[in-house]
Amino acid sequence: MGGDTTTAVANNSSSHNIMSLQKDVTIMFFILISQIDDWVVKNQTLNTDLKIFTCIYLLQINAKLGAKMPQIKPTALRFYGSYNVTVTGITIQNSPQCHLKFDYCEAVQVFNMTISSPGASPNTDGIHLQNSRDVSIHHTDLGCGDDCVSIQTGCSNVYIHNVNCGPGHGISIGGLGKDNTKACVSNITVRDVNMHNTMTGVRIKTWQGGSGSVQSIRFTNIKVSEVQTPIIIDQFYCDRRSCENQTSAVALSSIAYENIKGTFTVKPVHFACSDSMPCSDISLTEVELEALQEQYHMYEPFCWQAYGELYTPSIPPIFCLQTGKPTSNQIQSDHDSC
Repeated sequence: MGGDTTTAVANNSSSHNIMSLQKDVTIMFFILISQIDDWVVKNQTLNTDLKIFTCIYLLQINAKLGAKMPQIKPTALRFYGSYNVTVTGITIQNSPQCHLKFDYCEAVQVFNMTISSPGASPNTDGIHLQNSRDVSIHHTDLGCGDDCVSIQTGCSNVYIHNVNCGPGHGISIGGLGKDNTKACVSNITVRDVNMHNTMTGVRIKTWQGGSGSVQSIRFTNIKVSEVQTPIIIDQFYCDRRSCENQTSAVALSSIAYENIKGTFTVKPVHFACSDSMPCSDISLTEVELEALQEQYHMYEPFCWQAYGELYTPSIPPIFCLQTGKPTSNQIQSDHDSC
């Protein structure tokens, strides 16, 4: 749909009709927009509470048959294979899973919107990006039970700024490389972000056994308040009880942290990098993180196989960052590199 800009909006009268349907009918439906160019979604509230999910597909399920249906937990609003997409002025509340998702999209603008779900709601990412490029997210309030923004494989040229995040798990790149897959992420900038009462601040997480690379990442002007661990690189990410130890890893390089200040409640910095593929070219400038209050379970900065440079004195001192270049980097094959 090239040329004219199309506005996709919900109709208040139709929403009223949905709410007035007979009681033994549950409405489960969500919005999936696929392979569409030049779309604008604006000025609406999608409240997915009460099992009312906004969507293209309308499934009317009799309550007596509901027990036989699989549990459906859709993304509230998803764009797939679309170009020149703008989402602005909307509110998404209480999504059962991810609130807003972009797959294989290009030229995406998200601004002046609100995402709101309880901090205890599992797997409710705010904005999820995958295989998408040239994405701008700004002037947005994100509160959820998982990552405020999740950046997955295939993403490049992503610019996130002037965002409020919390509750949630912070802004994350990954997890990447799950099930020995190849992941490529580059040119990501996150700046001018406020984080309050989140599990992490800015995080990169990869699974053991993956391949590919994450490079040219910049986190700058991040204010954290009551964040458990504001800065994390975790190349041993595992979301289950145990994961197999594997040698190969997604390569991480050229990662800059600038002007990251505020309070933490568990640990200020955690760099856990791969033995075979250490992190390289990490830079830290004006990192000032103070314990909210001294507690027994507070931890010092942690580094493992992390190489880079501390350009200014940090609070607390990060003595564990190794200078220079790693000597043990495993060489990726052409098939494994990005």
